[in-house]
Amino acid sequence: MFHFRFDRGRGFLSVVLLAIALFLPASGTVAQTPRTPSDVVREFYKALREHRYKDAFSLTIYKPAVEGLSAEEMEDLRSDFEEKAAAVPEQVEITGEQIDGKTATVFVKVPVNESTPQITSQPVNLISSGGAWIIGDESNQAIVKKAGRRFFLDALITQHQSDIEDLLRRVIAVQIVYSQQHGGAYGDLAALINAGLVPKSAGDPKTLGYNFRVTVGKDGKTYLAGAEPTRYGHSGKLSYWMDQTGTIKSVDNGGKALSGSK
Repeated sequence: MFHFRFDRGRGFLSVVLLAIALFLPASGTVAQTPRTPSDVVREFYKALREHRYKDAFSLTIYKPAVEGLSAEEMEDLRSDFEEKAAAVPEQVEITGEQIDGKTATVFVKVPVNESTPQITSQPVNLISSGGAWIIGDESNQAIVKKAGRRFFLDALITQHQSDIEDLLRRVIAVQIVYSQQHGGAYGDLAALINAGLVPKSAGDPKTLGYNFRVTVGKDGKTYLAGAEPTRYGHSGKLSYWMDQTGTIKSVDNGGKALSGSK
């Protein structure tokens, strides 16, 4: 139905770029009869629609990633979780279930939409752990256990840093366009946003996880771009600096601004 992607290799999105599909069950009163794999999948969608993210993750291989998180840290992760929750249909139809020893697959009917013009079934993998079915697989379970409570937090940092790097590269390109339209003068962040050359989110620290800026020299022929995490160690670790030559520098500077000399 949807995928959370935490890739390893770039750089949320990268410290470790890891692609994993998450299908999460909800918590609640424990029934006397053990949940079947299909029960778990149904409860996952219900919990996700109700935005009970921590309860949901606790019944998946991602339990170690959420059980020690503070309310503030869960809030840091909320926007990404809510994006995924928005894709959950009101009615979830299970089309089949297969159990093979300690693994299971549940097939979920995917509604028709722009990306899936025909009705299809999405497989959801589960494993038996501690006498209960949980969403996920053993290989990724080992990765999550090793990372513990830092799993989602580090993935969020990776994504934010990847987004900043992409944004800086975009600024290089759009400044060329802007200068051609403005007699060779570059534009600051507000001007680039107003011209529709960079997204409004570039000026929103809450969305970006970074304080991002583009400033222009007095003659309009030079510019500097920089970015620092809004909450060092939570929304990001690296600070960034770039000038009109396209030279990008990134350093863990304790959340402080970076100059061109570093």
